[in-house]
Amino acid sequence: MTVSAVPQGVGLTEAPAKAPRRQGSAANRRRSRLAPGGLRWILPGFVLSVGLIYFCIGYNAYLSVYDYNGVGPKVFVGLGNYLKAFQNPDFWATLRHTLVFFIVGYTGQVVMGFIFAAILHSKVRFAVVYKILIFMPVIIAPAIMSPVHRRVFAKEGAINWILEHIGLGAIAQPWLAQVSTSLFVVIGVQIWSSIGMAFILFYASMGQVNPEMLEAARIDGAGNIRILISIILPNLRGTAIALLILKAITSLKLFEFPYLLTRGGPINSSDFLGTYIHREAVLQFHYGYASALSVILLLLSVVFAIIMGSRARRD
Repeated sequence: MTVSAVPQGVGLTEAPAKAPRRQGSAANRRRSRLAPGGLRWILPGFVLSVGLIYFCIGYNAYLSVYDYNGVGPKVFVGLGNYLKAFQNPDFWATLRHTLVFFIVGYTGQVVMGFIFAAILHSKVRFAVVYKILIFMPVIIAPAIMSPVHRRVFAKEGAINWILEHIGLGAIAQPWLAQVSTSLFVVIGVQIWSSIGMAFILFYASMGQVNPEMLEAARIDGAGNIRILISIILPNLRGTAIALLILKAITSLKLFEFPYLLTRGGPINSSDFLGTYIHREAVLQFHYGYASALSVILLLLSVVFAIIMGSRARRD
């Protein structure tokens, strides 16, 4: 029998290989020092937000404690501009108009959007055409549609013409030129322009409802109305909250429609915070007072955002 010789000094198990020198980490560190950091990628947005937006907010707050007309010297008045706003009935009128706009506008937008979404989820011919027609007002700029609505709601406009030809000429009136109707015309035009957004969100949410749940309800004998109220509607709660937040934001920053339709009139009957600030700053040169109004508007927005954020976390 042949026995293979084992060389002297060599064990039966092979010694582990020697670990290589960690040169790669040092090279990576050198490359990381040479490579540009992420600052240059966020620098444009950082400059825009901090250098422009927040600077303007800070300067606006600074200007709000002065009586300043844009030309003469600044006169320090402290909280005088804020006290002037809270004592001014025009300011409270704009808040009332904003609240009415929010309640009526949100209700009309949600109800009409939900109805259109429910109808078009059933078997309707030319559904694509109807979807386009419903959503089209959303993409039309207020500067385009407002002059059209001024003609429609004028004293000799299309609304009064229709009323006269269907035997309701007694209720024809100058809708935009009187205190009792101008605000609701502005609200109605804004609802018409925002139904498409509510419709598209509700339509998408309805498409995500579990079809097995709907089929089980039909097997149990539930009709379409019962399914709509008891099954589909509870599943649209998140969409309704999202529309609530969007409508609140729109209400606080509303400017285009009241300005282009009525200029806030007549007699400030359709005035909102946006048009009120514009009139005080641009037309009457009360820059300090307008700045105080802008700060109040910002604080209202922040308070609303905190309330809605805490409510969303609880839900």
